[in-house]
Amino acid sequence: MRNVRPATVMPRLRLTVVLVALGLCAFALVARAFQMQVMKREFYQDQGDARFLRDIEVPASRGTITDRNGEPLAISTPMVSLWLHPATLLEDPVRVARLAQAMQLDANVLGARIHERQSREFMYLARHQTPEQAARVLALKIAGVHGQREYRRFYPGGEVFAHVLGVTDIDDAGQEGLELTYNAQLVGTPGVKRVIKNRRGEIVENVEEVRAAEPGHTLTLTLDRRIQYLAYRELKAAMFEHSASSGSMVILDIPTGDVLAMVNYPSFNPNVRSNGDIAARRNRAVTDLFEPGSVIKALTVSAGIESGKFTKDTVIDTNPGTLRVRNHIVRDVHNYGLCDLTRLLTKSSNVAATKIALELDNVHLYDMYHRFGFGELTGSGFPGEAPGVLPTPEGWGQVEKATLSYGYGLSVNALQLAQAYAALADGGRLHPPRFVHENISAEVRSLLDPGIAHDVMLMLETVTGTGGSGTKAAVPNYRVAGKTGTARRAVAGGYEGRYVSVFAGVVPVSQPRLAAVVVVNDPRGGAYYGGLVAAPVFGAVMDDAMRLLNVPPDNLQPQMIAGDVPTPAQFAEGVMP
Repeated sequence: MRNVRPATVMPRLRLTVVLVALGLCAFALVARAFQMQVMKREFYQDQGDARFLRDIEVPASRGTITDRNGEPLAISTPMVSLWLHPATLLEDPVRVARLAQAMQLDANVLGARIHERQSREFMYLARHQTPEQAARVLALKIAGVHGQREYRRFYPGGEVFAHVLGVTDIDDAGQEGLELTYNAQLVGTPGVKRVIKNRRGEIVENVEEVRAAEPGHTLTLTLDRRIQYLAYRELKAAMFEHSASSGSMVILDIPTGDVLAMVNYPSFNPNVRSNGDIAARRNRAVTDLFEPGSVIKALTVSAGIESGKFTKDTVIDTNPGTLRVRNHIVRDVHNYGLCDLTRLLTKSSNVAATKIALELDNVHLYDMYHRFGFGELTGSGFPGEAPGVLPTPEGWGQVEKATLSYGYGLSVNALQLAQAYAALADGGRLHPPRFVHENISAEVRSLLDPGIAHDVMLMLETVTGTGGSGTKAAVPNYRVAGKTGTARRAVAGGYEGRYVSVFAGVVPVSQPRLAAVVVVNDPRGGAYYGGLVAAPVFGAVMDDAMRLLNVPPDNLQPQMIAGDVPTPAQFAEGVMP
């Protein structure tokens, strides 16, 4: 038998060892592959996706704001914001130079900004560029420069609606006005889409839409765009004519409490993001308080009649045109002699108003002012509204009661005053003012006997007639009721030699439709009485508003009665015989 040589056995042994080792390695690889691809597939898939698959937010458009007729007052426009990946851009200095040239920026300044943020993954280059502007930059295909869709708020009415609508910030969130109040309703629900990004953050593939973006809800306001423009135009003209510092006008729809117009001057352009004059951004019609002056006398007279101590025919002796109340002298502009309550309002007698107030119980007079909304919020929901000041009756002396009777010692805002006159015009029923059509009006409150309210309205009608203090508030072919007011501006320690001119009125008297208040602060053109400064604004606005709203005339002139009376359609078009 032949013996096997050791030299032949050893190579075979080594070959066997190598084959076994290779087999074990192959088995290990197969086992590892099985583990990764079958047993732990989801884990490793998630790890891979986490590096390249991203869920990114799709911005949603903010809801549109319209006036009562569907005219857009605030809309969101698609824009593109440019952003960059600092590290990628800094890989090549040429990229920074090209980008600076495209953006018309200083290359050194831009480079310094990028260097400061080189450790970040994201840096805004320019927010809210128009799609055309952004396309020109993105077309250069500079590595590290990207664009993302956003929305920017645009206000077609500009400064005319600025105070009521308010503004949004750069991220389209409400900051002031109704934009702030109804932000939750206006803001949309962002969508989500899944994309694959490379290591530089660039989207290389859109995988799927996870959730569609939902735009915000449309908000329909009670404002009438046409009347708002009228009010702003006339108020602004009065500001310039009388060199006044500021002014406001509020117009309410009497049957519903709808705010048809609310304007202030000075105003601001909400389409320009700039701090500017902070005072000009304030909605003075609800935030600024003033002593109303003689416009309060309508409620003083109402309280007198309600007490039973006075009737509309009661005669009050105002001779000699002054009245001493303790250490205070109450004065009338002229000596009006014997005044019934109608003449009290027609001539605006402080003495007669004081004599009524001194006969009344403190609590009763306070209750009359308070139930008409003075000293509390109107319930409009407008942010920043001031409740005003109405002192409690416990602290009233005779002097305090006297001055309150003709509008000193309490403070109101323009919206409160308009609400009070609207309630008086609607038979003593108060409708809380509202800005949004969808809102269900709060319960209407009965404040005063309808008969008393009707009598006081007829008295106030004489104010705009011959011999009254508010003749410039008259509206051709309509019966107008109202009251003028002129008050010194209060300062710390007393009153200064500047005035607040006020007119509050209602039209038409036969079937009241609109109540409005005009406030002009610090007129310096010579005239400062409410009948000369504020009343003309009311008359001019109401003249056009009656036609726009198709309200039939209730005081046609004799020459018109003899001829053809225009139809409502003709009247709305301004066609008169």
